[in-house]
Amino acid sequence: MTDYINGKIVVITGASSGLGEAAARHLAAHGATVVLGARRADRLESLVAEIVAEGGKALAVQTDVIDRAAVANLVDTAVATYGRIDVLINNAGIMPLSALETLKVDEWDRMIDVNIKGVLYGIAAALPHMKAQKSGQVITTSSVAGHVVFPASAVYSGTKFAVRAICEGFRQEVKDYNIRTTILCPGAVKTELLEQISDEGVRSANSDYVGQVGISADSFARMAAFAISQPDDVDVNEIIFRPTAQQM
Repeated sequence: MTDYINGKIVVITGASSGLGEAAARHLAAHGATVVLGARRADRLESLVAEIVAEGGKALAVQTDVIDRAAVANLVDTAVATYGRIDVLINNAGIMPLSALETLKVDEWDRMIDVNIKGVLYGIAAALPHMKAQKSGQVITTSSVAGHVVFPASAVYSGTKFAVRAICEGFRQEVKDYNIRTTILCPGAVKTELLEQISDEGVRSANSDYVGQVGISADSFARMAAFAISQPDDVDVNEIIFRPTAQQM
């Protein structure tokens, strides 16, 4: 199956840590050329250096997904450098969980900008190239929280429900261009996301839970690789995965 990954040009947002970093390492190890976008340029460059040292192909482009021009530059750089874009992994996201009554409106705004608008900017950047190619795949990170709502997740879940709706509409609209669409919905995975929670009580509760049952970011990388590795006539539209011990 890895023959379908080898040689593909894969653009990944949110690639400097967590799910995006794991996907970059895994796909590069299976022969993909990865073009990596994130805000932290130093971490991106270190990751690229490690991938190249291990025989892989990688390129770093500093990118903040709330900036439409920056996302367009990320994708356009991939196409200008390698001639095409085969896969976009729309992965950048934030999760500052809080109860609505705490009125952390600035955090709500930031989640909407990154989790929803960042996904739309990725689609806007990649779609013209994929239409011209008559091929491509867009993989977008949602969450188990895009299927269920739990205490302090109202806004975060709202953004992830929105991502699923956007991607389902996108799936229906791009059939004439042979574009495949995949939504990945992870449960409790050990990443830096929990560090973004400013409410100490919510952060502590979630950190304790994920520390007990959470699985590694490599799980996400394997799911992305599975979706990419299917033959072109197979479109894996959504994968939900959790730790075996996770109930919700």
